[in-house]
Amino acid sequence: MGRRPQPGLALLRLTQGQLDSAATYIRRGLDEAEDGAALSRLLPSFVEIVLAAGDVPAARAAADRLSRIAEEMNARFLYAVAAQATGAVLLAEGDPRAALDALHAALKAWLELEAPYEGARVRTLIASALRELGDRDSADMELEVARLALEQLGAAPDLARMKGLPRPAMAKVSGRLSGRELEVLLLVAEGKTNRAIAAELVISEKTAARHVSNIFTKLGLSSRAAATAYAYQHELV
Repeated sequence: MGRRPQPGLALLRLTQGQLDSAATYIRRGLDEAEDGAALSRLLPSFVEIVLAAGDVPAARAAADRLSRIAEEMNARFLYAVAAQATGAVLLAEGDPRAALDALHAALKAWLELEAPYEGARVRTLIASALRELGDRDSADMELEVARLALEQLGAAPDLARMKGLPRPAMAKVSGRLSGRELEVLLLVAEGKTNRAIAAELVISEKTAARHVSNIFTKLGLSSRAAATAYAYQHELV
């Protein structure tokens, strides 16, 4: 139809894991953009793609440029897009507190614009910022709201990406247990003995027993049966 399929094609390649192709397509699109309106359609995707590639300085420059365009065009939608891009960059730069301010501004705008998909996506970034700040409960809540919205929209690629994020129950438990203790708890829930756990994790039986004892102490449990029940109650298995 005479129109270049950007940023859609670049985002499709990103979802397919073809990062180099995604970056090539989106950069070409930016080079060919003729005005601020065209740039505003491409820059948000550019930020997402180069952040995935680990190029934070390029993402910062693009987010700043997008913010300037939003100021020039004075459009509520663009303010939301720019705030979300800025928040994502701040998160990548290691400043979750500043990121949270920008992301909350973006979420407020998306809610006012009645844009559920964009709102769900920004909530996943808010959850990451909250987790960086140690607020796991609020992070879990944001993720669950985002997950529900994405399920209602049938946003399969986004839901697939969310599978890599900690589940709320897992996040709460992992905050108390070490990574190794969490592994041991799951094996206990499978009915494995200390000897079997030691063999699977390639540790001594004495070390396995110590991990089990530590789990009981940290979670306030008194038996393997209680540990198994705990794992199922908290949807760890």
